[in-house]
Amino acid sequence: MRYCRIEVAKQAYNFSIAHFTIFSATSREDLHGHNFQVECELEAPVGDDGLMFDYAIIKRALKELCDTLDEKTVLPALSPHLEIGSKDGYVSATFDDKTMLFLPRDVLVLEVANTTVEEFSRYFLDRLVAHPTLADRGVREVAVKVSSSPGQNGVSTWRAAG
Repeated sequence: MRYCRIEVAKQAYNFSIAHFTIFSATSREDLHGHNFQVECELEAPVGDDGLMFDYAIIKRALKELCDTLDEKTVLPALSPHLEIGSKDGYVSATFDDKTMLFLPRDVLVLEVANTTVEEFSRYFLDRLVAHPTLADRGVREVAVKVSSSPGQNGVSTWRAAG
């Protein structure tokens, strides 16, 4: 069987968020924003027709994931240093005994430990690998790269067992 690696990278695979990176129980960045770019590489078998599969599937999945994060303030649900709750109709985020309040419509609480390119690449990878349209396509490797600026990115990789 012949395998091939494809790369899916378009300017449309992006999301703009507000966030802060947490360095310790008492140190974090100020709230600020980034325009993140997302790219994906896959390795899968090539059929007799010269095609792995219609990778519009991956394009749609990437775009949908980007759109769910776009124009939100992202808070890390798994951070041991941040307490997320609600207060008077707002989403509250308490760090080092200081509380920030956000409108619920502007916040997305993600199942990540921090709001970093390392965690965003893993977040995207986990969802792509679990995407039902990729099942039974023989994909044996997926890598997702999330960049916060040119030359500054995190890459997470999944490989099929065996």
